[in-house]
Amino acid sequence: MQILDIIIKGIEYLIVAYFAISSLYIFVFALAGNFYKKRKSPINKTFNKMAVLIPAYKEDGVIVEVAKSALKQNYPLTQFDVVVIADSLKVETLKTLKALPIELIEVSFEKSTKSKALNYAMENLGESYDYAIILDADNIMESGFLNKMNDAFNSGYQIVQGHRKAKNQNTSYAILDAASEEINNHIFRKGHRTLGLSSGLIGSGMGFDYKLFKSMMFTVNAIGGFDKELEFKFAEKKIAIEYLQDAIVLDEKIQKPSDFSNQRKRWLSTQFVYLNKYFKKGCKELFINGNINFFDKVFQMIIPPRILLLGATLSIAFIYSALFFLFNTILNVSVYFWLVNVVVTVTAFLLAIPKSFYNTNTLKAMLSLPSAFFRMALLLFRLKGANKKFIHTAHGAIEN
Repeated sequence: MQILDIIIKGIEYLIVAYFAISSLYIFVFALAGNFYKKRKSPINKTFNKMAVLIPAYKEDGVIVEVAKSALKQNYPLTQFDVVVIADSLKVETLKTLKALPIELIEVSFEKSTKSKALNYAMENLGESYDYAIILDADNIMESGFLNKMNDAFNSGYQIVQGHRKAKNQNTSYAILDAASEEINNHIFRKGHRTLGLSSGLIGSGMGFDYKLFKSMMFTVNAIGGFDKELEFKFAEKKIAIEYLQDAIVLDEKIQKPSDFSNQRKRWLSTQFVYLNKYFKKGCKELFINGNINFFDKVFQMIIPPRILLLGATLSIAFIYSALFFLFNTILNVSVYFWLVNVVVTVTAFLLAIPKSFYNTNTLKAMLSLPSAFFRMALLLFRLKGANKKFIHTAHGAIEN
């Protein structure tokens, strides 16, 4: 019985430590994000040659308008090419794309992935570009996006993540997805850059030195989460990733619970894959090479996704409060610790979420938070095989 008590106490303390460290980590970077400062534009105004690469897998509903929009940059037309990488598009869509002043590269794979499409495209494009810009097939660049990215490149940065924000907030899940993206922008991009660490990559709205990106991508064969693979590779080489808050790309947010589950399943699977792959290396990089940036990327794979962190912290605090205040149960960990942890976690979210979300629509969307939390919790038990196939989230008509 005594051994059982020790085991239970040990598990309880491990849970306490895990959530306390996770919440504190989020809080520190959420606070730091409020001190982010925009970088000054360089005096040098060289217009670098850019390839805007847009992989499109079964994205007939959005790719034509995205390609047309991508051409409308206030950047010299001779200095950028829009490259659509067409995978499994309809004949009518291909015909329309061929009529546009873009580069169209058709691909076909037994198992399609974004990394395969990008590698094939660069293999066929040659070496005439200075930088590569990566978009998703639903992304819309604001007109000054390439100019702002170009300024960052001229300032000496080889890798730049733009500010990806919501194109739509038309359903509760779209609002939650939009808020989640902005929270992550604040914590993992603004907060990290403020404290001297690399920005996180998002998978689109990002730019790279072309030769560096091409050489790195040829070593990537990820089914999903190729951006995370790149983060680790750049961190190992101690190459900084910059973030531009004012370089905006609009991204279609998921609208239905089923799309939420598909998307988060892919993300959760990616997190476990890279934690398993890089945990030992991360410890080595920290303690032997002093590479804090690499270890930080590993640590991000350890802490739970924000919605799970918030939901689990609130749930555990509720259980402890009920046991202590209603049933006078004496627990190994004080209930007041969990209440303080709730305050720290909620404060971190309040610091990170933009003021534009402080409205009645967001309050209504928050009614879907419990459903989103339980969906993600259930996904933890349904990840088998998720990293062995590409999980596609379709884009198309915005529902009202």
